[in-house]
Order: sequence, then C-alpha cells, then structure tokens
Amino acid sequence: MTKKTVKGLVLFTAAGLLAAVAPASSALAAPGSPSAEGYSASIPWGQCASAGMQRRGAECGLLDVPLDYSKPNGKKIQIAVSRIKHKVADKDYQGVMLVNPGGPGGSGLTLSVLGEYVPNGAGEAYDWIGFDPRGVGSSVPALHCDDDYFAGPRPEYVPWNKNLENLWLDKSKGYAKACGKAGGELLNHMSTVDSVNDMESIRKALGAQQINYYGFSYGTYLGQVYGTLHPDKVRRMVLDGNVDVRKVWYQANLDQDTNFQRNVEIWFGWLAKYDSVYHLGKTEKQVELRWYAEQQKLRSAPAGGVVGASEWTDIFLYAGYYQSTWLELADAFAGWANDHNTEVIVEAYNNYIAPGDDNGFAVYNAVQCTDVQWPQSWNQWQRDNWLTFLKAPFMTWSNTWFNAPCLSWPAKAQKPVKVDGSKVKSVLFVGTTLDAATPFEGSLEARRLFPHSALLAEVGQTTHANSLNGNACIDDTIADYLSTGKLPQRKSGDRADKNCDSLPQPDPTAASAASVQTLRADNSAVAREPLYPVHH
Repeated sequence: MTKKTVKGLVLFTAAGLLAAVAPASSALAAPGSPSAEGYSASIPWGQCASAGMQRRGAECGLLDVPLDYSKPNGKKIQIAVSRIKHKVADKDYQGVMLVNPGGPGGSGLTLSVLGEYVPNGAGEAYDWIGFDPRGVGSSVPALHCDDDYFAGPRPEYVPWNKNLENLWLDKSKGYAKACGKAGGELLNHMSTVDSVNDMESIRKALGAQQINYYGFSYGTYLGQVYGTLHPDKVRRMVLDGNVDVRKVWYQANLDQDTNFQRNVEIWFGWLAKYDSVYHLGKTEKQVELRWYAEQQKLRSAPAGGVVGASEWTDIFLYAGYYQSTWLELADAFAGWANDHNTEVIVEAYNNYIAPGDDNGFAVYNAVQCTDVQWPQSWNQWQRDNWLTFLKAPFMTWSNTWFNAPCLSWPAKAQKPVKVDGSKVKSVLFVGTTLDAATPFEGSLEARRLFPHSALLAEVGQTTHANSLNGNACIDDTIADYLSTGKLPQRKSGDRADKNCDSLPQPDPTAASAASVQTLRADNSAVAREPLYPVHH
C-alpha cells in the first residue's frame, strides 16, 4: 500500500500500484471565471522516471499552463502528465481518457496504468492520461508548507480542555501561515475550476476534440464541474465515489464523521465475529470499548514514543475506508492490545500515515479552503463539531483539525460553480452504498443533476470508490460502457439504475487470507485518496 498522509476528511489520496513518477525534465470559481479558451501549448514527451511506467511503454512530460487563466500570456506553471497509448487498431480507437484519483491533493501521474485493469480489454481502445494536478507531486511547483506537520505524537485531537483547543487552533493557524509563505501567488489559483482549466489545456495539447474521463472521490467533483463548464467536450465519464455538490466542503466533512462512525462500528462487529482469531471481544460493543480503552492508555504513554491517542485514530481510520485493510489493521489492533507489540503498531502508523511529506495535505487545504468560503467563526465550528462528536466520536475532532487551516487560509475564497449536467450526453456514476468518505447520497444527487446518466451501486459495501477492484458485476458494467457507450437503463424514481451485490467481507480463517488480502491492497491500481479521509 502506498503510504499516505491521513486526512481528517474525505475526499481522499490515492494508493498506488506504482511509485510516483518524477517529471521527465529536470476555490471554486464561478461559471464566469477565466477559462483555458485561447491558450494552447504542447507536451514534450519523454521517458518516465518510474521503471513500472517504463515497462508499460508510458510517456511523461510537463505541460506549461497559465498560473492565472485571466492572464494567459502571463506566468506559467507546469502540469506533470503521463500517457499510455491505445493498443487497438486506429479504426477502433476511442480517444483520450483523463484520470484523477481524488484528494484533492492525490497524485494521478501513474494512473495512466488504469486501462489495463478494465476487464475484457475494454481499456485498450483509449489513450490513458494520468496527471498531477497543479501543486501536486511532480507538477511544478509542488506545494509543501511544513513536512513535519504530521510528526508524532501529536496533541490529542479531542479538545477536552481549553489548552488543547488553543494548541490546535494555534497549530492550524501556523500551518496556514506557512502555506502562505511557501505558496505565494499559487495559493490564489488552486481552485477546482483552475484544475478544470488545466484539464482543458491537456485536452488541447493532445489535440482531442473531446475527452473521456475517469474520476474517483474528489475527482468526481472535478468531473461534475468540468461537465458543467464544458459539456460539449465530454464524450464519456465514469465517476466513482461521488461528491455531493450541495455540501462542499464544510457540511461534507461533518457528514463524513457520522458515516465513518458507522463504518468503523461495522468493522468492530466483524472483529467480534472473529473473536476466536483476534480475542478483542465477542460483541461489537465490547470491541469498541476495547479500542477506546487502548487509545486511553496511549494518551499518557505513546507506543514507541510515536503512536499516541491521535495517531491511534489515524491508523484505524482506514478500516472505514477500505475493507482491504481489515486484516492488517486487525493484526495491528490485536498485536498491540493483547501482546503490547510496539513494533506492529508503529509499523502500522508508518505504513498508513507516512509522516514527512505534507504535499497532499497542503494541496487539500489549498483547494478546499478556496473553493468556497468556510465559516469564519470558531464558535460555529466548535458548536457543530461537539454536536457531531456526541454521535460520532471516532473521527469528528481529527477531521475538524484536518480542516482547521481553512479558518485562516491566506488566499481568497471563491464561489462554487452551480453544477448543471443537463447538457452532458453520457455519464456512468458508481457508488458503494456504505461509502463513508463520499456518502451514497452524493451519487443520488449527481444522478439527479445529470439526466443523461445512470447510477451503478454496490450494495452493502463500505469500501470507498471501489470500481475496477474485483467485483465482476461492477467492473464488467464499466467495461461494457467504455466499449459501447451503453449505460444501464435509467429507472424511474430516486434510486440506482443497476445494483450489484457486494463481495464477501474478508475471512481471516481462510487459507492464506492475510497474504492474499495484503497483495490486493498493495497492488490496487486505483490510488485513491482517502477524501483524505475523503474528500474528498
């Protein structure tokens, strides 16, 4: 599994099959915002730095784009782009397919490999285009504000007293200030619309009349905004794990808190089912109490001097994201709780949280804090999050502090685009009904806004943005759509147009369960951000 910085929110970072590809060379704005119209450049293709990408015959390059699209001839920045070309005869070619893994802040440069994971060879008819959004990864400049920000142990998330509250408020304000110093002029041009304009620049540089697009998590918001602003440029879109555009971004995070509470309780119930393996409790409530008891112990004595109460939360957040983590996280929980195994819990922290690189977190804030104006009154945040905490204690305050730099972000917030998909001819929405990072209601709302779409649902699944991950019903439907353009028949009413059963939950008693599950997690092509916790 690719290491990621945990996000208290949603929309999500991506886990990747491949290492990040280095460059070959060494807030939401309103509909009337400046666009990429009139600007065009080319991509000087060269060899990718990643050996895995080289084996696949990928090309990589840097595309010059305007920092500020209202000044197309002004200062330029560079977007890192990769391409894996189609493998079919030119007569069967279906065009370019841009991919975004989510975040905001997730690196998508290696996601040009995604085509090989589409069943039945359906991906081979497209040129798959991965890219790092502005400020991310191998794009230039890449935004870093404080790479030590996530070093543990951190202060406890839950502000039980005024000292903890003020400590986190000061810490968040300090991070925002550091981003102002590090980001400078870039921070004023980091909105979703700026990235949509960059997608248009990529389209033009590739000489494509239209694009196809595959977006996960926050990438679905990019797709919905792109379709609103450039409906005639959309050929086909697959949007998986859909952001509810009515709730960007403050309410979306509060919704995440309650949904992650549900999902972690589902995991606790699963642990209880296998008490003979893990010995953590015979009921969901017993396991839950054990989890909080262990967290309490870490408040005063962090494991290995690294994993305190906050890091404990961060590690197990992933159980609410992906069922592929359940076995490994169960071993970590049991190893620490039953055997006081410091090594296993510190290793879990290093594997899942990866302190030392704040690029994803920096861009996450840069986008979400400027897409829309967040509440500027700490009293409102305080009230809303304590009320949410009463019903969802697991993640609420960690998520609060993940977003708290938006209280004092040093760049002007914009107004979100009013999403309208009425002119988009074809979209396949995908969602798991128990997704916590992007709750399923967001997929239903997306379906309402795009009348020429269909919604494909994986029923009873908690994994976030789970397409092309082994469920044949889901994956074959996507393959059919990408091959033929055929959508599931749209049904009347406010519901999914096609339902697929969820795959079985992991079984730790099955032969080689751990090795199989770990292999699958490590080799998922779809590097999803967790909406970091999602968002997004």
